[in-house]
Amino acid sequence: MPPVVSALLAFVASLFRSQTSLRLENLALRHQLAVYQQTIPRPRLSPTDRLVWVWLSRFWSGWQAALAFVQPRTVIAWQRRRFRDHWRRLSQRGTSGRPAVPREIRDLIRDLSRANPLWGSPRIVGELRKLGIKVAKSTVEKYQVRFRKPPSPTWKVFLKNHVKDLIALDFFVVPTVSYKVLFVLVILAHERRRVVHVNVTAHPTAEWTAQQVVDAFPWDEPPRYLLRDRDRVYGAFFHRRIQHIGLEDVMTAPQSPWQNPYVERLIGSIRREVLDHMIILNERHLRRVLHAYLGYYHRWRTHLSLMMDCPHPRPIQPPEMGKVMAVSEVGGLHHYYERHTAS
Repeated sequence: MPPVVSALLAFVASLFRSQTSLRLENLALRHQLAVYQQTIPRPRLSPTDRLVWVWLSRFWSGWQAALAFVQPRTVIAWQRRRFRDHWRRLSQRGTSGRPAVPREIRDLIRDLSRANPLWGSPRIVGELRKLGIKVAKSTVEKYQVRFRKPPSPTWKVFLKNHVKDLIALDFFVVPTVSYKVLFVLVILAHERRRVVHVNVTAHPTAEWTAQQVVDAFPWDEPPRYLLRDRDRVYGAFFHRRIQHIGLEDVMTAPQSPWQNPYVERLIGSIRREVLDHMIILNERHLRRVLHAYLGYYHRWRTHLSLMMDCPHPRPIQPPEMGKVMAVSEVGGLHHYYERHTAS
């Protein structure tokens, strides 16, 4: 029988007993309680027992004198705990925190990161935004597949003033399988990070380089400034030729590639995302690879500097347009994603 029930029955029985009998029973019970306090270090109390003493403490002023098996402050602590637990249950009835990310989006984030190991979380956020899925960068970082390869280094933003009037050019070398060295010239427009011209040669000269700048703007009016380094290939002939088409030559300081960051970043992207993952056979093969990558670069690749857009603006496809389909580019090194209606 629970102690609370036994105590209530004893209380009812005491109403019909004499005062002498009650005092003797009280003496006997107090003696037994004193013995239990000496032999039992800590009595075991149920929640019901605690509730009884909490109730007595509210309606009986002499409850502290009758309390022997625990301290009075313990009963007060019980009441505080009941108050705290009561309001905790009330506050936890509703749902808390952010809404859960649907399983379909979580699987899509993992597929994007697994199929494109060179992409960071901002690139995945931009790709999802083009598919009509808005998620936070922290959400992508939580669900994307982790690789041991460290992330690509960041770069500082170059001068933003007169960005529409700036183009930059630079060379980089590519070795072939037959130990030959090919030189790649890229000309980049700063405004939309658009590659306006690219060409390959085994023997770069000032005449050849100047002709590439002219070919980059056959009909359009060229920008005002051309940013370049101090390579010897840009000789006097090159300087005179670009002046004839209205370009002003701006040279960076010696050994300061950080002063031409946009084109340096482009060359780094070409190396990290394409050339570091394949062997170039010859000049023809290199041209084909570069044109394939630049087609992907302009139409599908999202850019941090363009607010997660492409050099050629890419429309957003809402979920109503259909299921997300992956399309491989550059021999499967990269993928772009579009929505297609089920046929």
